[in-house]
Amino acid sequence: MKILVVGRGGREHSIIKKLKENPQLDKIYVAPGNAGMEEEAECVPIDEMNIEELAAFAKEAAIDLTVVGPENPLNAGITNRFQQENLAVFAPTQEAAWLEGSKSFAKDFMKKYDIPTASYGVFQDAEEAKKRIAETGAPIVIKADGLAAGKGVIVAMTEEEAVQAIDDMLVDKAFDQAGSTVVIEEYLEGAEFSLMAFVHEDKVYPMMAARDHKRAFDHDEGPNTGGMGAFAPIPDLRAEDYQFAVEQILEKTAAGMLEEGRPFTGILYAGLMMTEKGPKVIEFNTRFGDPETQVVLPLLKNDLLQVLQDVLAKKNPHLEWHKEACVGVVLASEGYPGAYNKGNELPQFEDTEDTYIIHAGTKKADGKLVNDGGRVLLIGGRADTLSQAAEKVYQQLDKAELNGNFFYRSDIAK
Repeated sequence: MKILVVGRGGREHSIIKKLKENPQLDKIYVAPGNAGMEEEAECVPIDEMNIEELAAFAKEAAIDLTVVGPENPLNAGITNRFQQENLAVFAPTQEAAWLEGSKSFAKDFMKKYDIPTASYGVFQDAEEAKKRIAETGAPIVIKADGLAAGKGVIVAMTEEEAVQAIDDMLVDKAFDQAGSTVVIEEYLEGAEFSLMAFVHEDKVYPMMAARDHKRAFDHDEGPNTGGMGAFAPIPDLRAEDYQFAVEQILEKTAAGMLEEGRPFTGILYAGLMMTEKGPKVIEFNTRFGDPETQVVLPLLKNDLLQVLQDVLAKKNPHLEWHKEACVGVVLASEGYPGAYNKGNELPQFEDTEDTYIIHAGTKKADGKLVNDGGRVLLIGGRADTLSQAAEKVYQQLDKAELNGNFFYRSDIAK
């Protein structure tokens, strides 16, 4: 059997590592991949947004199943194109991916289907948006409506910050068309967690919950990023709250999308806030979360390829989980999520019995591994407890020579 994974980041590297456990697998291709994936998959130099070339390659190479990692090709309709060519793909259609592609669509959808989320308003006019801020006060959340690589959300603690966010998005077009509409939301308080599920139409198979750390620096300070680390399981998540999230959020969403004529197949990700009134949705993603995937998949006992095949066949994959904990810490380029230099040689890390290395923004230059993105590597560890897993990861990181080119948070899962 031949598999194609589309993407180039840490999420895709994790998917490849997990798929490799299947003995029936003849070949894994990844397009375009990164330097760290070369030992586990054949990298195909096709950009993830070049949908026509990807479909042509999948036909020519007789790919049996394609797994799509990132959000941009999903929202550009990669699944629809593959389906037109009768190519098997595990990913949502463009219509279903709109749940992530438009925050205003997602909010209106949740309101219609009574899925718990923060109160909100949708604005395209800067002055109207600023009026809402003046009426509501701070703290308040400002979101670019479209895809902004995880950076289009501003949690404004003051009205001045909120007004600045409106100017950045609606006036200065900081996120281009993605920010031409903004969603202004009530600020929710509580602990965040992420819950992903394998979904095929009305069938929902939830995974273990995880928690990621979005702020750049220790103690949850600094700007929002795509995620600086993650851990699973979550000790403070009660079984009844997990079950509520599955039934009242994931299952309701899958049923609602079916009713909307946008049947969902793929990974449904709910970013949730554990409020005093129970879990509420902060956002939906329509693919594996990054970096949550890097700590959830290593705890999955099942063979991932078999799970995907079962889900597509509407069979219950009967997910089973290791009774262990997993912690992943991101090594990022100095300056991320702002400007940073590329081409710096990476510190040396090695997989051990209890730790693993996931590549994200890396490439080879003159035979050396160098950084090619903001989030560069994730060092993951598995152990009986979260504290033991974190200790194993930080033992690796603390030995690394960063030379002022890289940084990481020292408090993930602590």
